[in-house]
Amino acid sequence: MVFLRTSEKTGSCFIRTDQLDGETDWKLKVAVSCTQRLPALGDLFSINAYVYAQKPQLDIHSFEGTFTREDSDPAVHESLSIENTLWASTVVASGTVIGVVIYTGKETRSVLNTSNPKNKVGLLDLELNQLTKALFLALVALSVVMVTLQGFVGPWYRNLFRFLLLFSYIIPIRCSLELFSLSLRVNLDMGKAAYGWMIMKDDNIPGTVVRTSTIPEELGRLVYLLTDKTGTLTQNEMIFKRLHLGTVSYGTDTMDEIQSHIINSYSQVHSQNSGNSTSSTPSRKPQSSAPKVRKSVSSRIHEAVKAIALCHNVTPVYESRAGVSGETEYAEVDQDFSDENRTYQASSPDEHARVPQATKLHTPFWPENLLAPHELVALVQWTESVGLTLVNRDLTSMQLKTPGGHILTYYILQIFPFTSESKRMGIIVRDESSGEITFYMKGADVAMSTIVQYNDWLEEECGNMAREGLRTLVVAKKSLTEEQYQDFESRYNQAKLSIHDRNLKVAAVVESLEREMELLCLTGVEDQLQADVRPTLEMLRNAGIKIWMLTGDKLETATCIAKSSHLVSRNQDIHIFRPVTTRGEAHLELNAFRRKHDCALVISGDSLEVCLKYYEHEFVELACQCPAVVCCRCSPTQKAHIVKLLQHHTGKRTCAIGDGGNDVSMIQAADCGIGIEGKEGKQASLAADFSITQFKHIGRLLMVHGRNSYKRSAALGQFVMHRGLIISTMQAVFSSVFYFASVPLYQGFLMVGYATIYTMFPVFSLVLDQDVKPEMALLYPELYKDLTKGRSLSFKTFLIWVLISIYQGGILMYGALLLFESEFVHVVAISFTALILTELLMVALTIRTWHWLMVVAEFLSLGCYVASLAFLNEYFGIGRVSFGAFLDVAFITTVTFLWKVSAITVVSCLPLYILKYLKRKFSPPSYSKLTS
Repeated sequence: MVFLRTSEKTGSCFIRTDQLDGETDWKLKVAVSCTQRLPALGDLFSINAYVYAQKPQLDIHSFEGTFTREDSDPAVHESLSIENTLWASTVVASGTVIGVVIYTGKETRSVLNTSNPKNKVGLLDLELNQLTKALFLALVALSVVMVTLQGFVGPWYRNLFRFLLLFSYIIPIRCSLELFSLSLRVNLDMGKAAYGWMIMKDDNIPGTVVRTSTIPEELGRLVYLLTDKTGTLTQNEMIFKRLHLGTVSYGTDTMDEIQSHIINSYSQVHSQNSGNSTSSTPSRKPQSSAPKVRKSVSSRIHEAVKAIALCHNVTPVYESRAGVSGETEYAEVDQDFSDENRTYQASSPDEHARVPQATKLHTPFWPENLLAPHELVALVQWTESVGLTLVNRDLTSMQLKTPGGHILTYYILQIFPFTSESKRMGIIVRDESSGEITFYMKGADVAMSTIVQYNDWLEEECGNMAREGLRTLVVAKKSLTEEQYQDFESRYNQAKLSIHDRNLKVAAVVESLEREMELLCLTGVEDQLQADVRPTLEMLRNAGIKIWMLTGDKLETATCIAKSSHLVSRNQDIHIFRPVTTRGEAHLELNAFRRKHDCALVISGDSLEVCLKYYEHEFVELACQCPAVVCCRCSPTQKAHIVKLLQHHTGKRTCAIGDGGNDVSMIQAADCGIGIEGKEGKQASLAADFSITQFKHIGRLLMVHGRNSYKRSAALGQFVMHRGLIISTMQAVFSSVFYFASVPLYQGFLMVGYATIYTMFPVFSLVLDQDVKPEMALLYPELYKDLTKGRSLSFKTFLIWVLISIYQGGILMYGALLLFESEFVHVVAISFTALILTELLMVALTIRTWHWLMVVAEFLSLGCYVASLAFLNEYFGIGRVSFGAFLDVAFITTVTFLWKVSAITVVSCLPLYILKYLKRKFSPPSYSKLTS
C-alpha cells in the first residue's frame, strides 16, 4: 500500500519486517508529503487525487509511481518510490498509519516471489528404493519358479498371485497380510524421529533444532560444505578499528588522540562563533577555485569525523520515551538527550532487504557489499565515543552534540541510499549556523576511487585493510554553492517524476555531482570470527569435506578471512582467478589455473558467470580438485546455482550453511541445509533443515550425529529386509517340500506378532547402537571419510544379508522338518520358536555398543513370545485351524523340544558369528583400530 499519512509528527514511521524477510532491523518508511501536510485526517476524503503505480512485478527492491492531486492550483505531482510503500506481513513499530492499497492477493511482491522448495530425499532412501526394486524382481522370479515347478497345472495364474502374496514378505514395504503392519518405511521414519530427538537433546550443541526429520542421515554423507562468510564464519559484530587520513593512520590504541583533536577543534569553533559567526561562510565558498592549502591534521580529523557522523541513515531511539504519544514525542526534542537511554536503529536500505526467493529475481544484488545495519551503527557509535554524538534525527534534519554539549543542527536536503549498482550512499546537508551546503558520500573503494580527487594512497591502504580482514569504506565530501544546489534540485526532482527509466535518469543527475570530490578518510571496521571457527574448519577438512566460501564481500576481505579462519591452510597456495569478461580470457585463465596443483581458488562472481557460460564442465572439474574455493561478490542467485552445479556434475551430497535471508536460496537448493540464528534474523534458520546457534556446532552435528544416523539407519534398513527375507525363504522351503502348494506356513496373527512385539523392539533398538564413541569421532575426524563411500549400505552388503537370510531360513525350515519328523504336527511351533530366537540372537550379534534399553528390548520380546504361546495355541497349527492341529503346551516344555530348537538356532547363528569374528580379526574396520 502507498503510505499516505501517519500520526508521527516527523511524517515517517518504522516498520518491523522480521516476519517477512527475517531482518531484525527496522525499516524507515516515509508518508507522501502532500497528504501528510493536510490539517486534519478527515481532509483525506475531501481531496481529488489519484495514484499511478507500475504493474505488479517480481523485484521487491524498487517501486515506481506518482501521486497527483488535481484539485489544487497548480496540480501537485509527487514521485513515489519504495520508501513510500508499506508491505504486507509487517508490523508498524511507531505511531499509526493510513494508506491506499495498490496490490492485493497474487499481485503482492511476496506472493509473486513465492516458490515451492523442493522436497529433499536422502541418499539412503534412494539407495533403499533401489534395493526394494531388486527385491520385487526377486519376488516375481521366485513366484514364477514355483508355478513352473508346479507344472502350470490348473488355474496357474491364480497360483502365481497366491505365491506373490505368500512371498510378499520379501519386500519390506509390508510385513504382514493383516491390516496392522510395520514396514521398512515406518521403522526408518521412527528411527529418524529418534535421531532428531537425540540431536536436540544433546547438551554439547544447545539450541539446535531439527526442522526436517527425513534427512538426518545426510549429515553423515556430506562431501561439499558451502558456507556464507558474514555472520556465519564471522560474528556480524562490527567494531571500528581503523581511521586512515592518507598521511596518518589511527588504530584502537590511538583513538584518544582523535578525541582530543575533536575536543580542541570544537572548543575553538565555538569560541570563534561568539564573535565572528558570519565570516566563515564567504571564505569557504570559493574553496574549489582557490589554491589548495594543506590542512592541519586536527582540521582533517574534524572534517572526517563530522562526515562519518552525518553520512548514514541511523536514527537514535530513546527508550525512556517509548510510551509517550506521537503528539508530544518531539516537542521537547532538544532537551532530553540522555546517553544511557539512547540506542541506534539503522534502517537497512531496501536494496539490502533479503528474501527467500531471491533466486527468482532478475536483478542480481550483493547484500553483503552494501552497508549492513550493524556496520552503520558501529560507525555512529564510534563518532559518539570520540565526542561527536548523534542525538536526534527526523526526515528533514539531524542534530549532533559536541564534546562541549552544544547542539549542531544540519538540515537534510537530499539522501541517496545504497544500491547494488552504485555501491555508495550520499547525503546533502545544510549547516544551520553557517548556511553552508555540503555533499557527503561514502562507499566501496571500487566505486569511490573514480569519484574522489587524484591520490596515491587509497588503493594501497584499501588492500592493506582488506588483508587485515577489515571492511573498508571511503568517505568524501564536496562543498556546494546555493546556485549549484538549486540547479541540481530542479533536475533531480524532474528526473524523479519520470515514469520511464526513472532509475537511470535519477542516477545520471546524481552522477553529475559526483566529480572531483575531496577524499576525507578511509575507515576500517572489523567483523570478528566466531568462536572456534578455526578448529572446526580444520576438523571438517580432515574429515574429507571440501569447503567453499560464498560471500558478497570484496575479494581482498574474503581472501583474508579465508586465511585467518584457516579455511586455507598455512602451507597451501592461493590462486586468484583474474577478472575475465570474454571467452578467450576465460580460456587462458583456466589454462593457467590447470597448471596449479593443490592450491585454493579465489574467484569473483562476474568471472564465475563467464566461466560457467562457456566452460562449465571444465571449470567445475578443476574447482572440485581444489582443497578450498572462495567465491566473492556472489549474489544469492549465484550461490544457489553453484550448489546445483556441484550436485549435477559430481553427484556428491552438498550442505549449505548461512545466517541471512540471502543464504536461503542456497540452503534450500542444497541436499542438507543448516541455518544459524544470527543478528540478521531467523529467516535462514527457519528455512533450513537444521538450525544451530554457532558455527562450531556443525563439527559435532556431522562427526557424531551424522555418523550415528547413517550407520544406524543402514543397519536398521538391512535388518528389516533380513526379517522379511528369512521368513520368505522358510515359506519357499515349506511350499517346495509339500509339492509346491501355495499354503501359508504361518497364520496371520503369528505374522503380525513376528513383525511387531516379537522382533520390533530389539530391531528398533539398533537406533541406540554406535560403533565409535563421540569423543573418538571428534578426535579422529578422518573416520568420516569412510561414510562418504557408502559402504554401510550397498549392493554388496545387501547381497551378504540376502545370503544370510537364505542360509538361516533354509536351516530353520529343513532343521525343523528333519529333527521333528515324528512330531510333524508341531512343525509350526518348532520353526517359529527357532525363528524368533534366531532374530533375537542376530540383533545381539549386530550390536556393537550395548545400551540398557537394548537388553530390556531383547528380554521383553522373548517374554512376550513365551507368554503368547499360552494364548495363541490355535494359531500354531498347519494350514487351517479346522485341521485340528493345535499347540501342545506339554510338548514345548520337554527337554527334547528345547534341545532341538536350541540346536537349530545355534546351527543358524554360530557359523555367522565365527565368520564375523574372523573378518574382524584379519580385516578390522578403521574405527576398531582406534577403539582397541
